[in-house]
Amino acid sequence: MSKKKVIIQDATLRDGMHALGHQYTIEHMVTIAEKLEEAKVDLIEVSHGDGLNGNSFNYGFSRHKESDYLLAVREVLDHAKLAALLLPGIGTVEDMKMAKDCGVHTIRIATHCTEADISKQHIETARQMGFDVVGFLMMAHQTSTSQLVEQAKLMESYGAHCVYVVDSAGALLMDETAERIRAFKDNLGVEVGFHNHNNLGLGVANTILAIENGADRVDGSVAGMGAGAGNCPLEVLIAVCDRMGIETGVGLYPLMDCADTLVRPLQQRPVQTDGNALMLGFAGVYSSFLLHTEKASRQFGVDSRDILMELGRRKMVGGQEDMIVDVALDLQKGTNR
Repeated sequence: MSKKKVIIQDATLRDGMHALGHQYTIEHMVTIAEKLEEAKVDLIEVSHGDGLNGNSFNYGFSRHKESDYLLAVREVLDHAKLAALLLPGIGTVEDMKMAKDCGVHTIRIATHCTEADISKQHIETARQMGFDVVGFLMMAHQTSTSQLVEQAKLMESYGAHCVYVVDSAGALLMDETAERIRAFKDNLGVEVGFHNHNNLGLGVANTILAIENGADRVDGSVAGMGAGAGNCPLEVLIAVCDRMGIETGVGLYPLMDCADTLVRPLQQRPVQTDGNALMLGFAGVYSSFLLHTEKASRQFGVDSRDILMELGRRKMVGGQEDMIVDVALDLQKGTNR
């Protein structure tokens, strides 16, 4: 397969925070980053699972300061560049300045798929600060392809170098992924990226389809380490790309070693497409809701699958984790509305 090199971004040290309740140690971060560097991954994302300044009672608190994580990982990188995520309304311009001081090269500004307009100040400022700036349109299954393109155009107009289709719920089917990426390529003048979750077991397949339809950047995480059923498992993606002749420049063996010896032993709850993770994709629910939903299920004696289906019916989005308890209480009382 003839194609220009695909840029590979790893999310193990950011999205993977969700799978651990944001409890990576500095040592975990560094040892995993060393293996990613050995594999020659292009970009390594580090921050709280919900982005810079994500610490809160709603989302959870990380074990260490973000600046400590960033500086420690930056120290072991040579080929790979450091990235971070920021959600407007959570992260601020001050957090971007901190990230810049810590050596972050790429900043991803993430909004709900219909709310690109709230990214204007952050994208413009990040561009002025000299970042490689990425627009990140989350929960991309919740709007039409044409509407998603219009939102992407806004991010492009603010100065994003790349705009991502983000399947935060792992809910996109294969034709839906292909359609969205193709529409971005046809209508944008900047790079196009794809990030997804494996809740329907389509992580690798959808990412390959994104590449085949023109995606310039794609994400994965080692052993799928991420929210819900995890992200596209990076070592599997690279193996498939190698078999297909898709050029990534990323080494397979270091990723396999990292998955087996470093990442899987950290997983307190296996990152896999089990019943509750599957329901995230089926109901179209934000992947980071998983652990919060399981906690509410235990606390209120309500089936977690029913909670997730109701969250999907109400079209809850990232940032509305507090609604999980409301839904559980409604179901417990039999007042499902």
